[in-house]
Amino acid sequence: MKPPLLKRVDAAPDPGKVRAMFDTIAGSYDLLNTLMSAGLHHRWRELGVLLAGVGPGDTALDVATGTGDFAFALRRVVGPQGRVVGLDFSEEMLAVAREKSGRNQHWVDFVQGNALDLPFADDTFDASTVGFGIRNVPDIERAFAEMSRVVRPGGRVVCLEITQPQIIGFKQFFGLWFDLGAPVLGRLAGSNGSAYEYLPASVRRFPDPETLREIMRSAGMQNPRYEILAGGIIALHHASV
Repeated sequence: MKPPLLKRVDAAPDPGKVRAMFDTIAGSYDLLNTLMSAGLHHRWRELGVLLAGVGPGDTALDVATGTGDFAFALRRVVGPQGRVVGLDFSEEMLAVAREKSGRNQHWVDFVQGNALDLPFADDTFDASTVGFGIRNVPDIERAFAEMSRVVRPGGRVVCLEITQPQIIGFKQFFGLWFDLGAPVLGRLAGSNGSAYEYLPASVRRFPDPETLREIMRSAGMQNPRYEILAGGIIALHHASV
């Protein structure tokens, strides 16, 4: 149950509002990710790349790529002969991603687009991924169906997302810390504190791991499974196409 002193936050995934929010926090997004995960978000993405099953010369799509960290992790694995595309609806986030791409020499094609209507032909990629972004789309099943559509038969779809822990005691502690700590960290980093009030609210209304697995199945994926990481606060879903 939500502590009564916490103010109510509108966490509906309205595309216009969510895009504007991410535009405002693009400059501090990487710092906040590192602070809130103690730097572990890079390791979680590396596990996602392993489950994506890509190798040298393969092609991969990262949906809701943000500042590109998942796309860069994919790029390191597919190598110079492979190709990675990162798609996001926030141009400000993509601007940060493009700057990082040039700085670290991990070349990724970053494009602005809609996760519910991917601008790619069927069977284009060997894998598609989404990290910490699926909860921000208004139609999760349609987004998964689009990710599945653009992946060749036998390819993989991977979803990395925050979830609510189920261990009694830790669940209550995490909820209180997340509700209060995330906005404070956002303000300390010079970011939009209200954006980090949206973050815990969006996690609370997001489907639990079992439900998300069934949504992947309804979107046409084969044998969807998930792993729980970081004491129950991270879910890593993966399925075949």
